[in-house]
Amino acid sequence: MPNRIDQCFATLRGRNEKAFIAYICAGDPDLPRTVDLALALEKSGVDILELGIPFSDPLADGLVNQLAAQRALEAGATVVGVLDCIRQIRRQSQIPIVLYTYLNPIFQFGFDRFHREAADAGVDGLLLLDLPPEEDQPSDGPLHIRLIAPTTPRERIEQICARAAGFIYYVSREGVTGEQSSVASSLGDRVDEIRRHTKLPIAVGFGISTAEQAGEVAKVADAVVVGSAIVKRIGENATAKIDEFVQPLVRAVKNSCS
Repeated sequence: MPNRIDQCFATLRGRNEKAFIAYICAGDPDLPRTVDLALALEKSGVDILELGIPFSDPLADGLVNQLAAQRALEAGATVVGVLDCIRQIRRQSQIPIVLYTYLNPIFQFGFDRFHREAADAGVDGLLLLDLPPEEDQPSDGPLHIRLIAPTTPRERIEQICARAAGFIYYVSREGVTGEQSSVASSLGDRVDEIRRHTKLPIAVGFGISTAEQAGEVAKVADAVVVGSAIVKRIGENATAKIDEFVQPLVRAVKNSCS
């Protein structure tokens, strides 16, 4: 059976549209409201949902996402709880779901067991931030999404692309997650370089927070990822109005090809 991620991008290509990917931390502010947020984001036009597994030492994340992980852990979120949360989402939605996680929680849970239970819960992809491509082995279950950074050498880009599935996640700037005032001027050239090594869709994230930025990125990428800007509003207890923030971003991405 085709993966939901592959199906999503195929459908969007047929409509000449780009994908909008939203990131939230599972369990922030709690797991029941994560289910509600996921469904609200889909209703707002989000194509793919990226759910973070909260971790106590999230080195790739900026302050906003670190605080979200802390809130989730304090609310009692666990790997088991996150997987159960996804099962509840699946009762009402078939939106593609990617889990964003560090290796430590997965190894504590059991690497093979995690892949089996994630697939059973309805997870479509895994973004394992600190898994080196050399150590990434093919496995049944969720697709392994790979990260490429602005500093990744050309020869390593080819190696990463060869082991990737679903889509490539290009980190648009150096450093950690967080809102930025502008899009990197080198973005177009870097995306073109990655395209020479893969036919997979290329998603761009890290730092995108406005409709103008989202539309600009969508002109060169296949998908736009917005995380910290959404998570910030969740932290400000603005979950009831999350659609008002997300919908203009979605429109900007969808209108980028018109």
